[in-house]
Amino acid sequence: MKYFNGFSLCSEEVFFKEQLIYSEYAVAGFSYGAQKAFEYAYNSTERIDRLILISPAFFQNYKKSFIKTQLRYFKADRESYIKQFLKNVVYPSSVDLSSHLCYGTYEELESLLSYVWKKDKILELLERGVIIEVFMGDNDKIVDSKTSYEFFSELLPMYFFKGRGHLLLPNFT
Repeated sequence: MKYFNGFSLCSEEVFFKEQLIYSEYAVAGFSYGAQKAFEYAYNSTERIDRLILISPAFFQNYKKSFIKTQLRYFKADRESYIKQFLKNVVYPSSVDLSSHLCYGTYEELESLLSYVWKKDKILELLERGVIIEVFMGDNDKIVDSKTSYEFFSELLPMYFFKGRGHLLLPNFT
């Protein structure tokens, strides 16, 4: 399986054992990594049977002012921005992600926030025979889970976890 990490994270796939399929023909990604995994699968000439999108970063419904503000905060104090970002990633759990921290760059954050999911690209991947699954929590503090759900559920099988956030962990951890 080829796996793509979330923004400012590394080795976080340990949290997704229930969602991942360990096959040489599977591609997966979490959040920002879901965007990267999708683009990898879309542009790949290699055989890919399954694409697993875990809490895909979805910001195309946000105003440009939101994106500019996020980037300004990141540029002003990267350390504090990422600290707050990781708190929002684990919410409502209290998991410590410090051992999974890999500081992201301004360019990566800009790419994450400005990425646009395109229905025609998703449909093209489905036509190629790639099975695409989306996993999301309804208590996500990173993306608007309702809007994300509405977009993806029109096209793809969705697994929507009640009471779980971006990292899909129950709140008792």
